[in-house]
Amino acid sequence: MSKIHVMSEALANKISAGEVVERCSSIVKELVENSIDAKASEIKIELVKGGLESIKVTDNGVGMDREDATLAFSRHATSKLIRDDDLFFIDTMGFRGEALPSIASVAEVELKTSDGEDSTYVHIKGGEILENTSGDLRVGTSITVKNLFYNTPARLKYLKAENTEAYNSISLIEKLALAHPQIKFTLINNQKIVVRTTGSNVLLKTIHEIYGLNVSNKMLEFKNGNNDFDIYGYICKPEVLRSNRNDFNTFVNDRVIRNSEINKAINDAYYTYKPDGKYPIVVLKINTDPTLVDVNIHPTKQDVKISKMQELYDLIYTTIKDTLYQNLLIPNALKEESVNIIKDSVIADIVSSMTKREDPVQTELNFQVEVKENKKEVSAQEELVVNKEMKSLVLYPVGLALGTYIIAENDEGIYMIDQHAAQERVNYERYLHALRKKEVTTTYLLIPITIELSASDFLVLKENLSVLTNIGFIIEEFGVNTFVVKGHPTWILEDYEEESIRKIIDLVISIQDKFDPVKFNDQMAKTLACKMSIKANMRISHEAQEELLNELVLCDNPYNCPHGRPTIIKFSIYDLERMFKRVMN
Repeated sequence: MSKIHVMSEALANKISAGEVVERCSSIVKELVENSIDAKASEIKIELVKGGLESIKVTDNGVGMDREDATLAFSRHATSKLIRDDDLFFIDTMGFRGEALPSIASVAEVELKTSDGEDSTYVHIKGGEILENTSGDLRVGTSITVKNLFYNTPARLKYLKAENTEAYNSISLIEKLALAHPQIKFTLINNQKIVVRTTGSNVLLKTIHEIYGLNVSNKMLEFKNGNNDFDIYGYICKPEVLRSNRNDFNTFVNDRVIRNSEINKAINDAYYTYKPDGKYPIVVLKINTDPTLVDVNIHPTKQDVKISKMQELYDLIYTTIKDTLYQNLLIPNALKEESVNIIKDSVIADIVSSMTKREDPVQTELNFQVEVKENKKEVSAQEELVVNKEMKSLVLYPVGLALGTYIIAENDEGIYMIDQHAAQERVNYERYLHALRKKEVTTTYLLIPITIELSASDFLVLKENLSVLTNIGFIIEEFGVNTFVVKGHPTWILEDYEEESIRKIIDLVISIQDKFDPVKFNDQMAKTLACKMSIKANMRISHEAQEELLNELVLCDNPYNCPHGRPTIIKFSIYDLERMFKRVMN
């Protein structure tokens, strides 16, 4: 007797459900993506206890007739793929034909749908059709899912608490709303509106509706492209950061995706603009030929493979880096108090009116956005005026607070500058510029410096000695486990030669893997800049303060030290007058 047999369709659907339906948010995702594919302009999601009790998704899409409404619950039934070649030109959210039968196999599902001619009601439980009759729905589709995993208790016990399941669904809908700003989304949990967007088709307005004014007020627009990819979206100023990458909102052809290389490009572009362990809010929309994207590597369709990934990485990195570089990024010291002040914010330039919504917690803004495209090639003359607002900023030092913070002023307000962070940035860029020069100049020491090492460190340094000689060091072996330094590059600070040399040698010894000169130079510049900068509680003269400020404003990134901490904050005249009640609005 044969031991191999074909499993029943019900069993196959339960197995498939293990990949497609992981939690309540998985069901929300599949149902909402079906609504998007059905060309819905309004989608309403209703959850009870975070979806643990019930999930209902209603849309105003094209709907289905009775035959399609029944066939939709058959495994691998789809309207989105017809020929084999269609798999290489996927432009819909769903295409596998697994979601509905998988959900229906582990839950109780009620479907109401109408295409304008037929109206159908289908009731399915555990994959079996209990009822298939005429319905009374207007054009569109409504699907309710209850009793999730009632027949697979092993999966049921792994569902999380109500708040966790609700959070996952809310986070998903927020991302889908950002991916499709032309669609009006409403998410209700336990009869309370949690997410609501207007479907204005203005991305910045949708960002405001998701994150609120304090974030949308601090967003910078970007747009760029090459032969294969077009990118568009918004990034936040470095003053608005999160403790995780959850707010890296990345979309490929309007599909919510996860990709570690794209995340790396974003994070690398913010290098030295933020501390390690902090992450920006980013909304990044990538449009490309569907043949360059493989979304068929996992049933969730969120993990994707992208051809020409290096070209995309370079495009994202360069565009975000340039956007940060071209904007004035001095944070306002009173950002929490000024969150509702429109007249003094960047967003005032694009807000045409303000009206009250039905929900008193939120404010609706009418955005008129002009897209400004980043140019990849700029002339030398154009390069000179990049970040001209900061480079033309004139600051007059008036004192030193707590021996650490320089207080300066100009016609716009008062500025506080962290003297250590500011000089660390100045020194970092000075060292980095010197290290990038092709010509190497060396200064000989009157008294050579002897460096004694352990046997293991001696061998490592000996193996990597060319790293030091290539940047201008004259260094030789001198006895057992000892080197002697007879000369050093001219950019090493006078009177700090031995300390700097020992720091650099420690860095060379720490090389573990393949040597990366760019990373090594950067780390060396950061290390030297930190050690050779003015410390906190070190009082400096008025002339030294003035010189430091003049050097700071000319830096490529004057807003942050090399470790990402802010160097300067601003109290505008308006902020000060509000604090002292000279103005009352």
